Amino acid sequence: MILPITLTSAAAAAIINLWLSVRVGQLRGSLKVLHGDDSGGPLTRRMRAQMNFVENTAFVLVLIAAIELSGRGQPWLAYVAGAYMLGRVAHGMGMDGEGPTKPRMIGTLITMLTQLGLAVVAALIAMRVM
Repeated sequence: MILPITLTSAAAAAIINLWLSVRVGQLRGSLKVLHGDDSGGPLTRRMRAQMNFVENTAFVLVLIAAIELSGRGQPWLAYVAGAYMLGRVAHGMGMDGEGPTKPRMIGTLITMLTQLGLAVVAALIAMRVM
């Protein structure tokens, strides 16, 4: 069985993760920090942006796959996945600023709402309510 939404989401996630990784590497080079972090500075923020992406995206991809496998995700699931990925890009860019930036807050909100919404849908499917 081919899961086009899951496959597209996983591909987008891989590209975003690569982009976040490159951003960390570029800053490492310019700051000349080969190992570890910079004790809470811009490198630490970029590293946390990437790890936060990895930590959250694994759950989202599993939920997307499970919902798609159930046959109950068309067409809204693709839009949710796309919004999630855009939110994660916003979060990554927002982490470059100090304090709570607007892109970071938007990305965080989209991430939390996506996870909550997908979790509720998955639970309802499991309970055979949907």
